[in-house]
Amino acid sequence: MKHQGRLLAIAWALVVALLLAHNAYLWGVKRIAPETDILALLPVQERDPVLQASFTHMVDAAQQRLVVLVGAPDWNDARRAADAYGAVLARHAGLFAATPIDEQTQNDWLALFQQHRLTLLTPPQEAQLRKETPAFWRDSALSQLYSPFGGPKLGAWQDDPFGLFGGWVQERAQETPVRPRDGHLFVADGARQYVLLPMTLTVPAFSLAAQETVLPLLAQAQAAARQAVPDVEIISAGVILHAAAASSQAAGEMSTIGLGSLAGIILLTWLTFRSVKPISLILLSIGIGCLGALSVCWLLFGRLHLMTLVFGASLIGVAQDYGIYFLCNRLGADPALDSRALLRRLLPGLCLTLLAAVIGYMGLALTPFPGLRHMAVFSALGLVFAWLTVVFWFPMLVRGGTLRSGALVRRYGAARAYWPQVRANRATLLCVLAFAVLAGAGMARLGVNDDIRLLQTPPAHLIRDQLKLSKLLDAPTPVQFYLVRGDSAETVLRREEALKRRLQPLIEQRHLTGVQAMSNWVPSLQSQQARRALLDDTILKPGGALDLLARSVDEDLAWADQVRAQLAQAGAPLLIDDFLKVPASEPWRHLWLGEVQGGYASIVALRGMQYAAIPLLAQAGAGMPGVQWVDKVAEISSVLGRYRIYMGAVVLGAYLVVFGLLMPRYGRRTWRVLAPTALASLAALALLGYLGQPLQLFHVLALMLLLGVGVDYGIFMQEHPEQRNHTPWLAVGLSAANTLLSFGLLALSHTAALQAFGLTMLIGTALVWLLSPCFVAPDLPEQPDAADAAGVA
Repeated sequence: MKHQGRLLAIAWALVVALLLAHNAYLWGVKRIAPETDILALLPVQERDPVLQASFTHMVDAAQQRLVVLVGAPDWNDARRAADAYGAVLARHAGLFAATPIDEQTQNDWLALFQQHRLTLLTPPQEAQLRKETPAFWRDSALSQLYSPFGGPKLGAWQDDPFGLFGGWVQERAQETPVRPRDGHLFVADGARQYVLLPMTLTVPAFSLAAQETVLPLLAQAQAAARQAVPDVEIISAGVILHAAAASSQAAGEMSTIGLGSLAGIILLTWLTFRSVKPISLILLSIGIGCLGALSVCWLLFGRLHLMTLVFGASLIGVAQDYGIYFLCNRLGADPALDSRALLRRLLPGLCLTLLAAVIGYMGLALTPFPGLRHMAVFSALGLVFAWLTVVFWFPMLVRGGTLRSGALVRRYGAARAYWPQVRANRATLLCVLAFAVLAGAGMARLGVNDDIRLLQTPPAHLIRDQLKLSKLLDAPTPVQFYLVRGDSAETVLRREEALKRRLQPLIEQRHLTGVQAMSNWVPSLQSQQARRALLDDTILKPGGALDLLARSVDEDLAWADQVRAQLAQAGAPLLIDDFLKVPASEPWRHLWLGEVQGGYASIVALRGMQYAAIPLLAQAGAGMPGVQWVDKVAEISSVLGRYRIYMGAVVLGAYLVVFGLLMPRYGRRTWRVLAPTALASLAALALLGYLGQPLQLFHVLALMLLLGVGVDYGIFMQEHPEQRNHTPWLAVGLSAANTLLSFGLLALSHTAALQAFGLTMLIGTALVWLLSPCFVAPDLPEQPDAADAAGVA
């Protein structure tokens, strides 16, 4: 038997060597970096691939953008500060892509539309063409010719004598308040004038290396701008800023949780054993658990999220349970008892504790969230590797009689004598009734909040900058929009135009300021043909407005025919594919999904949307074929709500599964193993109600994990139920204290989801710890099995 144990220990040493080599390769050679994209934690929309593609399309369009506003009360100061800002970034042009703003750029932008200007009209122009007389259009053209304020001049007067194309361009310009000015992009509010610096990152926004490179450059650029103009205001917005803030926050929390847990384990282990060796053994099992989890997770998923590592840092408080249980029993055992024999005696309980904990973690893996699945697998694997380390190595490394206890053991062990016991008497009945009343009242106060925005809480200055920039630029939100589908591009454009007509009353009522749609730039062929026919009938036909204009400017009909022929050359329809090829389409390409899943699709985005108007916007598209209102925040929040209910049922099912697993060993005592955890879970929910904390999915997930952790304490106590044996009570106390340090520290997280998880674990673990000794069966002597007796012999 001893020879077999030695072989297993050597085999495990080889496995650990492979884990060390693999981790050295990942971090030292491959130089992996954890993901920081918060969207990677969200559920994937599997029911509707087109809907998922539309959301991904919107997010991807925004992901690489970085927008900076440099403002000052005086325009020249704003320009000077912006030039200083841009000069710093210009030295690193490989990181940023930006389009120069000059006359050539503007001419290139207009070139395609000028070739099709006869088919481009605004809705008010269409209405006027149907309503007004030829004399009205003649007077309009004369006003364009003679008045210096007759509207924008795009080319020669005879290229657009009635100002129709200029009016269309002016309407397109209204889609953004940004204007070119002195070679810069200009926007203003009542107090300041701003230079807009739009940039596209050429490096991934969620790359830690990119964040470490770009953010210092932005800080240098800000310093240069402030040096040029001390009172300059700089507003920055971009995914990379939020990603970097999340990375910094997660790294800080990971350090707090991980180092806090380790410090707590080291201190408590020292106070218990007064020796460095137990500390080294506990840290050894935890370290191998983390190495194994990292390696296998990378092999399974090919990536690691930073939040997985933050959550995994709390694994430290659970992985030490097995080592502590063994060491505490070694401390209380006969010095002559061989450690292998002790392990055989403890193995049934150790197996059940591992199984219960893994069941708890695997409950997290049942959610649709990739990030949570990664966390669950990471943690479950870490426990398995730590458990195997205890089983294979601890009997060899800990010989009989080598451990001694400190003062903590004596004092803490004596405290168990003061704990009340659950018995069939009046006092117990009164406690049960009081608990039922208090818990019921607390849970009655419990509300729910499934808002997806709880997953991330950016710093206040980033939120402030984002809100101000969105207001100044009148930018649409990427998470609420319309998805328009059809069997052809033409069908999609027609449906967009019908939807815009539905939305016009909401724009007039100021529920939104406008819409961004591909049909704003490329009308449907049906609309273009109708507009061309309308122009032919009212302006270009013989005797129409063009002939009247010719006589008014002392030109003959030959001049009118020449202008008519010239305009006719710009009457060919504008096609979507032609528009998408030119630089002018770049800001709007994210609106066109094109051919997808055997059909075509596009996005209609909303500018200046009032959140109170969301029900009206959802109703506006109702009943329209191929038009779907998309509210990603509400959709994912709804998923969170459904899974909160679903995971509540899973928690109840897990209790039944664990009860069935424990029944063969504990028989009629099984309820005593589970009762402390069940009561602690109910009490935690009640306390959340009293604290005014709304229930969310992450509270329920914590209850799932609490089952896996809390059952360990019940098992420890029921394995040695006799009152005189303080070993299980010591193991429960050390395990609970370390779990409180690890998961409890999550309650300090600035991420509301992790904070909810940590708070539930903090309350629940503390209560399980306090309740476990109350449920020990009375007057039940320890009954070692035959295998244990043979091992001792």
